[in-house]
Amino acid sequence: MNAHTPNIAALEASPLVEFWNEILAPKFIRYRHILVDGLSRHSAETLPALDVRHGDRILDVGCGFGDTAVALAKRVALSGDVVGIDCCQAFLDYAEAHAAYSRSGNIRFVSGDVEAGLDEGQFDFVFARFGTMFFANPVGGLRAMRNAMKPGGRMAHIVWRQRTDNPWLIAACDVVQSILPKPGEDARTCGPGPFSMADEETTRAQMKSAGFTDVAFQRIDAKVMVGRTIEEAIAFQLAIGPAGETFREAGALGEERRADVEAALTELFRTVETNAEGLWMDSSSWLITARNPVAD
Repeated sequence: MNAHTPNIAALEASPLVEFWNEILAPKFIRYRHILVDGLSRHSAETLPALDVRHGDRILDVGCGFGDTAVALAKRVALSGDVVGIDCCQAFLDYAEAHAAYSRSGNIRFVSGDVEAGLDEGQFDFVFARFGTMFFANPVGGLRAMRNAMKPGGRMAHIVWRQRTDNPWLIAACDVVQSILPKPGEDARTCGPGPFSMADEETTRAQMKSAGFTDVAFQRIDAKVMVGRTIEEAIAFQLAIGPAGETFREAGALGEERRADVEAALTELFRTVETNAEGLWMDSSSWLITARNPVAD
């Protein structure tokens, strides 16, 4: 295994990084079982098909709780290794524990911001699941990922498709915004947002501007779990995503109207598919693959 850990620029206390660590990280940790297990069908559809090989050195961008890093580490076997990077140290604490539990000795996790830059030409494969949509500078972030790849290296990232294809996030938002005002332009946010790379034409142009070639899009449709019970689904939506942002930014008005909001969300979730595991709703993502060209 290659023991080299990439040089990563020190994390600056940017408003975006601060927001993730101070506001979102505790909420993501509280609903980790939904964010990991509930989205597992997108991983199940994509990870086995990735062009990952024994001995590869992989960078997992926005690795979160480490589940994709562990899966990738198994694919590369002990002759390869995986470096997971995330701007939230609290996520990485869980990732470290998950890697130790799975006895994955070929993984290292580092705290950092990919957009700030990495060593160049270190990785055979770069991967991100639902992380690149939050780049403050999409082209700059994608270019940093490409620069970290070896010539001819491969990459894949998963992003959400259009809002209308993702009722698991948007249906609850529509309900909440029928009762509370939309967030203002000065609202604190997680970055460009979950749908910033939904448009194929725009994202393809960003990929090409970042220097990638052989850019390809594959649509992935899957059900995602939004909670084990109606009560948990409501709490999840009011904590995370567009509905959560609306409720949070409403402040005192949100708390004043909480009963109305929860009643309306209860009616919504009574209509969704439910089984012994929980409540499931439709979602749709892009698997985007590309290459770092070999210099002439």
